[in-house]
Amino acid sequence: MSSNPEIANSIQTGAFKTNYHDEGEGYPVFMIHGSGPGVTAWANWRLVIPVLAEHYRVIAPDMAGFGFTERLENYEYTMDNWVQHAVDLMDALGIEKAHLVGNSFGGGLAIALAIKHPERVNRLVLMGAAGVEFELTAGLDEVWGYEPSVANMRKMMDLFAYDRSLVTDELAELRYKASIQPGFQESFSKMFPAPRQRWVEALASDPEDIKKIQHETLMVHGREDVVVPPITSKTFFELLPNSQLHMFGKCGHWTQIEQNARFNKLVLDFFAEADQ
Repeated sequence: MSSNPEIANSIQTGAFKTNYHDEGEGYPVFMIHGSGPGVTAWANWRLVIPVLAEHYRVIAPDMAGFGFTERLENYEYTMDNWVQHAVDLMDALGIEKAHLVGNSFGGGLAIALAIKHPERVNRLVLMGAAGVEFELTAGLDEVWGYEPSVANMRKMMDLFAYDRSLVTDELAELRYKASIQPGFQESFSKMFPAPRQRWVEALASDPEDIKKIQHETLMVHGREDVVVPPITSKTFFELLPNSQLHMFGKCGHWTQIEQNARFNKLVLDFFAEADQ
């Protein structure tokens, strides 16, 4: 086992191997990370996985092109391919159906998966989620346009958190080092080149398809999110027939970190309804 907590298990998914965390026992919960520079499943969900794993089997992969999942030459970073990757991982692990938790980019992916493979999804949690069209924010433009440096990473993390005390120089240094590991920046810079409004649209599902989703869905958003604007969750709330929306004040794009205890409780209570 690697001394790096971001590297966990490895399994063949289609043409490449996926790095994934697999903790706890019980009903499966799939957690899909966002698309920040140097992101990994562990970086996104490290404060959530241990809590949910007390009640569920929690699976959190590094999606294709991110983290420590194997990178293929000429892989096309498209929503269809990311959805296929998630399904391939479920198949490889023998999981027929799971709750899905999607953060930002991962929320867009979770919605697309629920549309394409509704039978594989139980309940949905969308946190600061993409997946509907919105006007590209200056914050998201900066995140997707990241060029590696400690200063740029610090600036990036200031965008993510409303509470600046969470963003230390040590954390910025750590995430910068994560972003320059072999292959990380190369694949990241290929995903969302300028002009970037088109990638917001590429991550979005058709509103008519979203309206047909029958799964119980919880949207969680920070009111001060300057990366993915709160209007996205409000739009989901209007479209999804079986949905609820929880918004935190004085909170940015890092709901699972800035409001960690409340986020964990919300998600556990939401999933517990399905167990009754």
